[in-house]
Amino acid sequence: DRLSRSGTRFENFFCVSPVCSPARASLLTGRIPSQHGVHDWITAGNLDQSAVSDNLKNDPEYRAETKPIEYLAGYTAYTDLLAQQGYACGLTGKWHLGHSMLPQKSFSYWYAHTKGGGPYFNAAMIENGMIVREPGYITDVITDHAVSYIREKYAKPAPFYLGVNFTAPHSPWDRENHPAELFDEYFKNCAFTSCPDLPFHPWQTKGLAATGDQRRRQLAGYFAAITALDMNVGRILDTVESLGIRDRTLIFFTSDNGMNMGHHGIWGKGNGTFPQNMYDTSVKVPAIISLPGHVPAGAVNTDLLSHYDFFPTLCDYLGMPNPEADSLPGKSFAPLLRGEPLSGCDSIVVFDEYGPVRMIRNREWKYIHRYPHGPHELYHLSVDPDEEKNLIDEPHFQNISSRLRHDLGSWFLRYADPRIDGSRESVYGSGQISLAGLKGGGESAYNGPRQLLRKE
Repeated sequence: DRLSRSGTRFENFFCVSPVCSPARASLLTGRIPSQHGVHDWITAGNLDQSAVSDNLKNDPEYRAETKPIEYLAGYTAYTDLLAQQGYACGLTGKWHLGHSMLPQKSFSYWYAHTKGGGPYFNAAMIENGMIVREPGYITDVITDHAVSYIREKYAKPAPFYLGVNFTAPHSPWDRENHPAELFDEYFKNCAFTSCPDLPFHPWQTKGLAATGDQRRRQLAGYFAAITALDMNVGRILDTVESLGIRDRTLIFFTSDNGMNMGHHGIWGKGNGTFPQNMYDTSVKVPAIISLPGHVPAGAVNTDLLSHYDFFPTLCDYLGMPNPEADSLPGKSFAPLLRGEPLSGCDSIVVFDEYGPVRMIRNREWKYIHRYPHGPHELYHLSVDPDEEKNLIDEPHFQNISSRLRHDLGSWFLRYADPRIDGSRESVYGSGQISLAGLKGGGESAYNGPRQLLRKE
């Protein structure tokens, strides 16, 4: 709320893929997964085996590690361009794009999670090239490092960039993983009216799905994680304001993907189902941009925008050269940050992909295509915003689905790299273990199918 009052909140902002690693890679590089090759959450290639053996040999979560993989090697990130302009670049928290021990993409400060998530207490973090176990609540600890970095860089003349990448509100959500006072307050007193209690979706995968008392515990932990994150965003704002640099500090708050906590009968994000889903609850993300005195304060924008638009926007807004412009699918929305209208916004569409599942969406319609055989989906969003009625088999709407299918195919044909095209990848939502497509040298790049939650 404090960020929204001092900046612009975007109501229709979308991730590029509804799961963490590909979404983060796309935000950082401005490229879609079929351009950078990260198609699923990364389960292997984060650490080398010697590091695992020495530091985490009894931890079953690291048994899959064999060799480090730098998944974004050869791709330009916006942090690379910032560094070229003299910015010091720091990262505290989640990286989850492979070879976690190695500072990448021009980050000179590197306090990174070894993987993408895990326990909130005693988390395995990388500091000064060593793996350490942090006894504190990791959301607080990530912020501690962020505050220290800001204070250090404030005293120096060079401009700085900081990525504060919380693991929250990712599972686990049990009481032992979160501040007890927050968990108990929600568990005892919250009605959780924003999270529908519906029958499980027929494609729901095993893992997070919960009913009864367990549902309430899951939601209490999830809400506690978000509240703790919110408090720590406040700590960062306090720090920037106390140093007197708030009106010189551009802040972008967003999430790497959406989340279903019972919505549509799903527990999870895009891979909360198999085949993967593209509901708005999975692909829409919070987004606030704030720079007091410059970005319109208290504004609410409803244009359809995507994480792949952020790279060109940042370059445009900072007046920074963008040598990647011709190969990136996104468009700058910097005029909005200057209080100017965005031209041609009525015709804007957004695209998403998760392996062989692809989406095209405008203000009125959403079409989802699953290669090679479906099932496909069509929703009339202007009359069915909750996506409850799939119209794909309705004869009256065949022309619409055909047009959207054509536009979807044309867009991906323009931008997808055929060597790592997601429509040709066997992505199940169970994790990526190697480089995609031809870059993987013929090795299997993904874990096998997820198990569905089926009632006997």
